[in-house]
Amino acid sequence: MTSKALRLTAFVAAIGLFTAQAAFVRAEDTDPAALAKALKDATVTLQGGLKASEREGKPISGKFEIEHDALQLSVYTLKGNDFNEVIADLKTGAVAKAKKITDADDLKAAAAQKAAMAKATVSLLAAADAAVKANTGLRAVSIYPQLQNGHAVAEVTLLQGTTLKKVTEKLD
Repeated sequence: MTSKALRLTAFVAAIGLFTAQAAFVRAEDTDPAALAKALKDATVTLQGGLKASEREGKPISGKFEIEHDALQLSVYTLKGNDFNEVIADLKTGAVAKAKKITDADDLKAAAAQKAAMAKATVSLLAAADAAVKANTGLRAVSIYPQLQNGHAVAEVTLLQGTTLKKVTEKLD
């Protein structure tokens, strides 16, 4: 392989890696000021959305996000073998709509979350409550389970003003 071809291959590989990493950037990481502004009028908490979504299955992740220029609270749930996305009403916390997840990237993320929650003995709701209790004055804006060294943990993102703080809560 020529030097030019080798450099081109390395460049394409680097672009692919960058693109794959960019796909996993979470909405609250991109513009915390916009998220804080949008959350100003929302009365529901992440914990309220997790609780309400239980009627649609076991919550396996949750987040506030800005989707199509509007704030929404999205919770992924597992019911049987189906993954669903539950959207909570921002004023009441009740389920506004639920739909089966069909997007390949979303299914991949949900499968990883399912694997982490399979080892969990603590619910996401309890983990979010613990994170908020330990960080007075901060609001939980997302929670994602994952496996670390074979143990289930939840990464909880908290918001105060326009500042984000990430904490890890044990799930097992």
